Amino acid sequence: MTPDEIATVLQNAFKRCDAASCPLTDQQKQILLQLVEEIQRQSSSGKLDILNPLDELTPEELEIFLTFVKTEEQQNRTWKVQLLNDWLHNQDSGNVQFIRERYGLQWLNRIESYHFDKYAHFGDALKLRIGDRIEVSNALWEWVQDDGPCKREWFLSTVIQINEINASTNCVLRFQNGSEYEIQGVYDWNRYNWRWPKM
Repeated sequence: MTPDEIATVLQNAFKRCDAASCPLTDQQKQILLQLVEEIQRQSSSGKLDILNPLDELTPEELEIFLTFVKTEEQQNRTWKVQLLNDWLHNQDSGNVQFIRERYGLQWLNRIESYHFDKYAHFGDALKLRIGDRIEVSNALWEWVQDDGPCKREWFLSTVIQINEINASTNCVLRFQNGSEYEIQGVYDWNRYNWRWPKM
């Protein structure tokens, strides 16, 4: 849906609210329309920021949640599966129980791996797993420069193998065309050349 279509839908919603005898105040309407204008500006500049569910947490909740995720990942457990299992079995999730009580399943399902990229202090706590989809840069196999004629491009791929060699991790990817590529030092010197896709 384009920002113009969103604005049209909002105008229709304003009319329906009026017809249902629960009109929005002029200030409420203005706030919603300003948000659409902001989306239009970001869209036209090519810098449209997708809302990050982690931004909805208070600073304290965010710190607790990120610590939980990092701990689960270090123990080679998938943090989201752990929370869902607790909820399924009606077990207390400890210091992250507030996620279930205040935010719920819909909020949890909105979280994608790339949402964690915003938090630099979080580091690379999320580890790659077989089946993960990532985007990789052409800088892995060709010479690119930020200000040169060959620009950085990103290609969607799927992790099909992970190898721990000494203190380094390599991973093998499969691209959509079926070709495969191995990234050496995926968390070390090549971390700059891959990212979580923004779906």
